[in-house]
Amino acid sequence: MGTLVGYNKAPIGTGRPHGVLDIADQHFPLTLDEGVPEIRDLYRKAKRSEWNPATDIAWEKLDLSRYTTEELFAARQYWSRRAWSEYGAIAESPAMLLRFTKERREVDLSLFWTIRTQEEVRHADVCRRMADALGGYMSEPVSQDLAGSVATHGVRGMSFDADTPLEALIASLICCAEVIAFDVFRALIKTTTDPVAKQILQLIFRDEVRHCDFGWYYMDYRAPHMSAAELVVVRDKVVWMIEDVELKGYHSTWLSPFPDVSEIESDRLVYEAGLGATVEEVEMPVLVKSVAGIRARMRSWGVELPEFEHTGMGRF
Repeated sequence: MGTLVGYNKAPIGTGRPHGVLDIADQHFPLTLDEGVPEIRDLYRKAKRSEWNPATDIAWEKLDLSRYTTEELFAARQYWSRRAWSEYGAIAESPAMLLRFTKERREVDLSLFWTIRTQEEVRHADVCRRMADALGGYMSEPVSQDLAGSVATHGVRGMSFDADTPLEALIASLICCAEVIAFDVFRALIKTTTDPVAKQILQLIFRDEVRHCDFGWYYMDYRAPHMSAAELVVVRDKVVWMIEDVELKGYHSTWLSPFPDVSEIESDRLVYEAGLGATVEEVEMPVLVKSVAGIRARMRSWGVELPEFEHTGMGRF
């Protein structure tokens, strides 16, 4: 968007929630040259780093006798929830790919995103396998009140919104939400002691490094070409992602205005057993530091994030 030539841009200001679909298909000329070399390199790295949830995990090292019935039930919930969240990433992928194609963005984006989708499938698969190994995958939350909070963060809908620049989607979804999740994930690996759970988390983490790099690389490439008005939309969507998604408990129940106490207690059981999960006292400083890092890096684009406030965290 902005000053770059050749994009078949979404018609801004249509007033329709699905304006992106109104862009006429244009398949030729088909350009396969590198547009963003850093992202093309991520695509190549991803192809070399594939792993198989069925054969590359040391499943034989999972010793259920080390854990109580309560710990195993809680762990089943935790790993099932991880599978649901990974499935959410799979579900958003076609919308983003369609957006890349409709706007005729650099082919590097579509190449990498296709591999990213395969990786999210792998993550959902391995999390379900772990839940099954712990006693059985759960296909839905024990508490139905939790279903809405783990279902979606709204990115799929925004992908079709002509008034939301693609850059705002990438900044909010990747450079904000995924980066926060990534930083919490790093802390999670440090506190997980079960060898199988730890191996799974390490392999997922290795993939997520590339997912976050994708967002930063593309935004560093695009931001200098964006107008002030477009950067305001980027800022607004990032603020929305933090205030109305992250701080409302999308990734962490304890952040919710009406937290599910039973889920918080369940996660603590999993955390103390070393089977995954984190708890408020571990996540809170990580979240604060993560947002500070995001704020500093986005400042280089000309995007200034405000301070945020949460009843349990104060201002940060």
